[in-house]
Amino acid sequence: MRKLFNEQMKIGAVDISNIKIDKKSRDEIPKTLIGLQSIFTNSRIRERVFAILKQAIPAKSLKGLGRHGMSGWEIFVLAAIKLSCDADYDHLKEISDNHKNVRLMLGLSPLIDEEFTYGLQTLKDNIGLLTEEKLKQINQVVVEYGHQICEATKQGDLHCRCDSYVVLTDVHFPTDIGLMFDAIRKVIILTGRLCDRLEIPGWRNYDANIKAIKKRYRLAQKLKHSTSKNEEMRKKRSNIIKEAYLSYIELVRNYLQKTTDTLQLIEKENPGFILETYGIEYYIEHAERQIDQTYRRVIENEKIPHHEKVFSIFETHTEWISKGKAGVPQELGRRVAIIEDQYGFILDYYIGKQETDDQIAIPLIQSAKKAFSQINSCSFDKAFYKPSNKKDLKPYLNLLVLPKKGKRNKAEQQEESKLEFQKARKQHSAVESAIASLQNHGLKKCRNKGEIGFNKYVAMGILAFNIHKLGAVIGEQHRKSESRRKKYLKTYEENRHYLIA
Repeated sequence: MRKLFNEQMKIGAVDISNIKIDKKSRDEIPKTLIGLQSIFTNSRIRERVFAILKQAIPAKSLKGLGRHGMSGWEIFVLAAIKLSCDADYDHLKEISDNHKNVRLMLGLSPLIDEEFTYGLQTLKDNIGLLTEEKLKQINQVVVEYGHQICEATKQGDLHCRCDSYVVLTDVHFPTDIGLMFDAIRKVIILTGRLCDRLEIPGWRNYDANIKAIKKRYRLAQKLKHSTSKNEEMRKKRSNIIKEAYLSYIELVRNYLQKTTDTLQLIEKENPGFILETYGIEYYIEHAERQIDQTYRRVIENEKIPHHEKVFSIFETHTEWISKGKAGVPQELGRRVAIIEDQYGFILDYYIGKQETDDQIAIPLIQSAKKAFSQINSCSFDKAFYKPSNKKDLKPYLNLLVLPKKGKRNKAEQQEESKLEFQKARKQHSAVESAIASLQNHGLKKCRNKGEIGFNKYVAMGILAFNIHKLGAVIGEQHRKSESRRKKYLKTYEENRHYLIA
């Protein structure tokens, strides 16, 4: 049984609107809690958020049957805290079990729930219920509410900035022999464990098999080509390297053949376990591809085309991205473009798939304009420039700030020298601050697994950023209000004797 929120307060619990949060704190948690508190206390916004959460939670768990599960509000709060603090699930569990204000925000009572703790797997399973689509919908609600707080509706138009950066995936640096070892290691482990269950002989010492392969992998890994000027020495060294690689490849092939024979035996004698062999076959395909590419590169001296390469057998969506940054020759992850408005909220984002910046611009603006029709202008950097982009983006924006790469003609120089163009271009660098903040609040490296998990993680990070920003805006408004109040009281005390007289 699951509820969106437990309306019946427990004994000793504090109403969420009455939770005292330090608005002067510069830490991530208080600002995020202020944003969450503001969302909850606004009944109209709360109902919209709860309506989306209701769709994200499985319908069966809302029918009032079974054990009590985490409420939709608890899931929402903990998801925001996780990304705001750039926390893994272990850190999130520590926060949810011991942070006083977080527990009050979750609706827990200091009296009744003093000993209550969240299970690690419970946190993983429940936060995983939030899909990318629902997170984007909630994000739109939060941004619209943020605009109300900032009184953006009175000013009307939104003036935006767009840029992209790479969200890293959790992978090691890829080499062809390294990926081959990853693949054969998984093949042997999965096959060995399955054979243990089915009592099939031949795989009792599969740990020793992995060590034997690793030994040859390390030998091939350590060998480097000779830099001698003597051609004979270079050729001799090259032959030693080829022999080491061939020895490594031969051993891997032997174990692949042994695995294939074992899988045929399992399919014949234990047909009920065929589904469990699919995972092994998946890694066999990776191993065979890496054998082929390694042989072609080292033995046949062939250059492997970029589109044939895979940079992780576990995170296959990982891309090799070179953005030309100083000191960063390449990054392993996915390109994420964001669009930020003048109030500091991120309106939308776009995750590239083998796409460069100039291919991202149009779908990002189309998506953002659909969600926020009041977008009036947007600035880009030169990486987004393409002649067709300038033509295709103009119908969506009254002011398009898209500097041209290379030499400009007279008309283009006049366009880019206009006051509004120059003003927007000077303000464009502020988007780098938003990117740095995203990286500090969870979106530097993705902790989720798989492409769907990656997309969900980015959506959750954008939402957490906007909730944190909402809390920061409310906190700043509170500080200004307090400053005005203190200034008024000071003036009143200084002139009090004149009023009394």
